[in-house]
Amino acid sequence: MNSIMVLITLSDSGIETIKSNPELPKKEMEFVARWKDEGILESFFISVSKKDAVLIFKNVDESTVKGLIESLPYFPYMAQIAYHHLNKQF
Repeated sequence: MNSIMVLITLSDSGIETIKSNPELPKKEMEFVARWKDEGILESFFISVSKKDAVLIFKNVDESTVKGLIESLPYFPYMAQIAYHHLNKQF
C-alpha cells in the first residue's frame, strides 16, 4: 500500500501562540479526528515536546494531502513541512 508521510515542525513563536489559545488545539484535533474517521489518516504522532508531528495518509494523492495540511488551524505556525512517499512493506 502506498502512503504519504508528512513531517511537520512548528515554529517557536507558533508554539507560544498555540499555547496561549486553547481553542487552537481543539480545532486542530477536530481535523485529525475527521480524517481518521474518513479513513485517509492511518497514523498520527506528536513529539514529546509537541513541536513536531508525523501524519501518515493513505489512499490520497500528494496534492490532496498538501491541501489538507494547508487547511489546518496550525498551518500558519508551521516552520517546516516535508512530504515523503512510502510503500508499506508489512
